[in-house]
Amino acid sequence: MSFTDSLLITIKEFVTISLELAVLFVLVSILVGILSVYISKERIQRVLGTKRSFLGSILGAVFGALTPFCSCSTIPITLGLLNSGVAFSSAMSFLFASPLMNPVILTMMAVLFGPKITVIYAVIMFVVSVTAGLVLEKAGFSSCLKEVVVEGLVEEVGPKFQRVVRYAVKIFKQMFPYLLLGAAVGSVIHGFLPSEWVLAVAGPENLFAVPLAAIIGIPLYIRAETILPIGAALIAKGMGVGSVVSLLIGGAGLSLPEIIMLSAMFRKKLLWVFIILVFAVAVLTGLTMQIII
Repeated sequence: MSFTDSLLITIKEFVTISLELAVLFVLVSILVGILSVYISKERIQRVLGTKRSFLGSILGAVFGALTPFCSCSTIPITLGLLNSGVAFSSAMSFLFASPLMNPVILTMMAVLFGPKITVIYAVIMFVVSVTAGLVLEKAGFSSCLKEVVVEGLVEEVGPKFQRVVRYAVKIFKQMFPYLLLGAAVGSVIHGFLPSEWVLAVAGPENLFAVPLAAIIGIPLYIRAETILPIGAALIAKGMGVGSVVSLLIGGAGLSLPEIIMLSAMFRKKLLWVFIILVFAVAVLTGLTMQIII
């Protein structure tokens, strides 16, 4: 493929990703605004809790499992939960669970690998999500949050619809530069990273295929709606099932746009811990699938 062709693919991918993320981010921000305006903070706090608890993290993970959002779309909801006073552990369990075990991902797993592997995957992701939220708060990482607060929503007067729109606009303005930067970096790698190279380093004959697949998945930014055909195509070309699972977790749970957007919320220490945790989960889950299959 010529440089010109790669450049055109990159530009097209950038426009596509930017538009998709912008629309999704606005819609999800409006959804969070609706929840914030029409559902009181006290009610949200009662459901998910304001202090670290096992039940709160379980509910956070369940909420994440029921939301069909990609990794980037979970960020405004996570921010909304934190701004509502929900426990840090519950919000983190949601952040882990939503992109990794939402209905779209689990449906994809069922189609590719069957119900047995899907159930094993779902159990692993759920346990990891609950445990990660509890451990991160226990270790004191709640102090590593940046002050990204959309102020004045509940206190404002006027029609509720206007308050929802104002909330969505405020949060979008805060996060949009990070969204564009992430889309740009991901698009460049997507356009110039040969698929043959991906298969060469992450094929079934490579002993380090699973961790390498997790690393490769991060810059690819695998959106939920593209995971199924990509996974099926890679398996058809000879990639090991464990490597594909690792690739999917890396792409769905730790995309570059998400990392860049999370840098607006997390201090470096928490951001690196989050990256390492998701990478470790991708590798361990991939190896587990490799052994099972």
